[in-house]
This record gives sequence, structure tokens and C-alpha cells, in this order.
Amino acid sequence: MTIYDVTDQRFKKYGRVVKDIDFSQLVKALEEKTPLPEGVVYEPSVKELESLPVFEELRDKTYGELPIQIGYCNGHNELLNAVEYHRSSEINVAATDAILILGWQQDITEDFTYDTALMEAFLIPKGTAVEVYATSLHYAPCGVKGEGFKVAVVLPAGTNYPLDKAHKGGEDKLITAKNKWLIGHEEGGLDEGCHIGLIGKNLNINE
Repeated sequence: MTIYDVTDQRFKKYGRVVKDIDFSQLVKALEEKTPLPEGVVYEPSVKELESLPVFEELRDKTYGELPIQIGYCNGHNELLNAVEYHRSSEINVAATDAILILGWQQDITEDFTYDTALMEAFLIPKGTAVEVYATSLHYAPCGVKGEGFKVAVVLPAGTNYPLDKAHKGGEDKLITAKNKWLIGHEEGGLDEGCHIGLIGKNLNINE
């Protein structure tokens, strides 16, 4: 699979590189205080990360003073497995080199299927932060050449927490957590009840 850098023109429809904020303390905290499991682990809100000065800067500058949360997605992964989107941008800060596989929400069909052949992969170098726009399909990052990854995930507060109500029918059936719409691949190993709508290969960044 071709992997582009986030500085490539192709990335501009999916997001932008965040250049006006110092992420060095956040990267250091991710390196020193978060695990690197064999699988993939996601924590939506972590006090040690949210106590850093960058928390207020991200809240005020990138989310216009809306309440936010800082967590992480760490581990080892080389597959797509699913795509998700939010009604908000997501900030990803790479504490290791990491790869994002991205698509465009506008390419989801009326019956909520999506062809994985439309997706593109981008390398986020260590120390780099990107804003992934709300219209960008994404999922867990991938490591580089089998290495693990550590990525901070910044989202509006409450995102990815358990739902309070049942959701069925139309786009509503894609909602699997608060502010999270998900389309899975049949080979993705997802929880029962997730909408399986990815067609084509379950992409592998090493192929």
C-alpha cells in the first residue's frame, strides 16, 4: 500500500498539520507514562495528559473553548478493520511514527457501504500533530514496519463513551458510542451488532 507523508497535497482534503502549538510535553508524557500493548488499547480521557498546559491551549485554540478530552490510542496494528467518523475534528499527536488510513465520508453510499479501495494512507512522523477533519473516515493508527505506535487523541469531551439510548435504522444504526459512527469490515473482529459495510479488502499497510 502506498504511504504518503502528511505534507503531501493529498492529505489536505482529510486534515491539516497543526503547527502553532508546542506538543513536546505531551509527546514526552505519552512516551513515559502510557503502555505499548501487543494489541490496540484506546483510553478517551487520561488525567496525566489533561493536566499538561497544552490541554488549555488545545481547548481554546483548536476547539474554540469547547470542553475537550485527551486520551491515547497505543499498540500494534497493521489492518484497517473498520472506519469511524465524528461530528467534530480529531487531533492526533504522534509520540512515535504512525500511519493513518483515511477516507472521505462523502463517498459512503446511501445504503451505508464504503469501498476500501478509495482509502489512502499517510505517515505522521514522531512529534507531529494533525487535525483530522470531521468528514474524514479513520480508525486505529498503524505502526511502521511492525513497530508499535503511541498517538494522543484529542476530541470533544464525552466522545467515544457508552451510549444512553438504543440506535436503529438509517445512519443512526452506525452509532456505536457517543459522537461515534462506525462501519466495519467482516474480517475486522468487531463486536456483534456493529454495522458491517466495508466492501473490498481489509487493508494492510504492509501490502
